[in-house]
Amino acid sequence: MSKKQTLYEKLFANHIIKDLGNGNYLLAIDRHLMHEVTSPQAFASMDEAGRKPFDTNSILATLDHNIPTEGGIKAITDKFSQLQVDTLMANVKEHSLNFFPMGDERQGIVHVIAPEQGFILPGMTMICGDSHTATHGALGAIAFGVGTSEVSHALQTGSLQVKKLKNMKVTINGKLNDYVTAKDVILYIIGQIGSAGGTGYAIEFAGEVFENMSMESRMTVCNMAIEAGAKVGLIAVDETTLD
Repeated sequence: MSKKQTLYEKLFANHIIKDLGNGNYLLAIDRHLMHEVTSPQAFASMDEAGRKPFDTNSILATLDHNIPTEGGIKAITDKFSQLQVDTLMANVKEHSLNFFPMGDERQGIVHVIAPEQGFILPGMTMICGDSHTATHGALGAIAFGVGTSEVSHALQTGSLQVKKLKNMKVTINGKLNDYVTAKDVILYIIGQIGSAGGTGYAIEFAGEVFENMSMESRMTVCNMAIEAGAKVGLIAVDETTLD
């Protein structure tokens, strides 16, 4: 009889390209979110090697971290921020990548626009050069933040070498009192397990409390899984996800 699998284990198994041994795997990456801060070196490394993006359709880039709230690109005053913005715009143009520039109504916070545009779907794997990529686990996907060298590797190969995480299930049943929000819930969980309690784990949130949350609230919970030290936060797919 086969061993029962967690949601994380099922999704992980569906994306294994090669078992590298000692808990390490080459994993297929379905979607790659990109912004101006962690991408310049990745493109430079790719260009130096004389390669091209593995799959341009798997990449979505936007300006996010270095732009002011008002005034657009022209309002940027920091020269290093301006350089990162200019570099991303040049790279996406050169390689014909999907890009939401300033002024595009779809442009916004990188972890908001991906669900809004249907770029991340249940069952996928996603990376971004930002620790709060775990946000997208709210849609039943393995999503995690990576460093610049990993951004480069995924850009060039559509894959990453990763270590399989351990599993943690957090179940909360019942009904929340008035004025208790998703952020209160995840902060309470972190208070119980500690800010490093999820280190090395993928946390799956289950039970009535999460089932009754809106998608926005679920995204808040999974976003802050990283604040508990976890790499991945997950919530199972249901009608709320599909709707």
